[in-house]
Amino acid sequence: MAQSIGWTRQQLLVALNIYCRTPFGKLHAKNPEIIRFAEWIGRSPSALAMKCCNFASLDPRITETGRVGLKGASKTDRAIWQEANKNWSLLLDESIDVIETLNAKLIDIKNVADFESPDYSVDDHFVTAKARKGQQLFRQTVLTSYDNQCCITGLKETKLIVASHIIPWQKDKTHRLNPHNGLALNSLHDKAFDQGLITVDDDMTVRISNRLKQHDEFTQKAIVKFHGQGLILPKRFMPNTEFLQFHRENVFTLN
Repeated sequence: MAQSIGWTRQQLLVALNIYCRTPFGKLHAKNPEIIRFAEWIGRSPSALAMKCCNFASLDPRITETGRVGLKGASKTDRAIWQEANKNWSLLLDESIDVIETLNAKLIDIKNVADFESPDYSVDDHFVTAKARKGQQLFRQTVLTSYDNQCCITGLKETKLIVASHIIPWQKDKTHRLNPHNGLALNSLHDKAFDQGLITVDDDMTVRISNRLKQHDEFTQKAIVKFHGQGLILPKRFMPNTEFLQFHRENVFTLN
C-alpha cells in the first residue's frame, strides 16, 4: 500500500486491529509485529505505533488510569473510534478483511484448537477460516484486556483461559467480535458461565447458582467461594451491562 499524506480507512483499521489485541506497553516502534504491519501498509513503524497510541488516548479505560496515550488523535481517528463503539464486531470484521486483502498472514491462529469451537449455523456469513480468525482476534483482544488472567480466580496460565462470550456466540451475530462482550475465564468457570451456573451482576460481582451451593467440597472451594466477589476488571473494554443483563435473564439459572 503506497504512502499517502493522510491515513486511509484501511490503514486506520489495521492500526485499530493491532491496538485492540496488543498490550499498551508493547505499542512501540520496536515491536516486531508493528514493524511487519507497518511495511505492509506503507507506513513507518513509528507512525503506526503512534497511531495505535492515538486510539489509546480515545479509550476511557486507558485514560481513567492516568495513561494518556498520545494527544494527536485526528478527526479520522476519532471517527473510526466512534464507529467502532457503535458496532465493534462489524469494524473488527472489516479489519480482518483488510489484513487478508494485504495478504498479511500475521494473526497467529495456531492456538485456535485451544478452545472449543462454537456451533456455526448454516446461514452464517462467516466462512470457517474467517470465523476462526475472528475468534482468535476476539481471544487476543479479551485476554489482553484482562492481562492474560482469569477475571474470577486470577489464574494466569493462558492455555487454561478462554475468551468467553457474555451473550453466547450462537445467540447474537452482532456482538460476536465485540470485546465488551467478553470475559477472560479459566476453562472450568467458562463452562459454568456458559451453562448458566455463574453470572455477573451490574456491579461486576460474581453470582453463583444455588444449584452449586450444596455440592461437594471441591465445588465449594473451586466455584462457590467466589460468590459475591468482584471481578478482576479489564484494562480495556469493560463488560457491557446490557450484555450481562441478557446473560442473567436468558442463560443463568438461579436454582
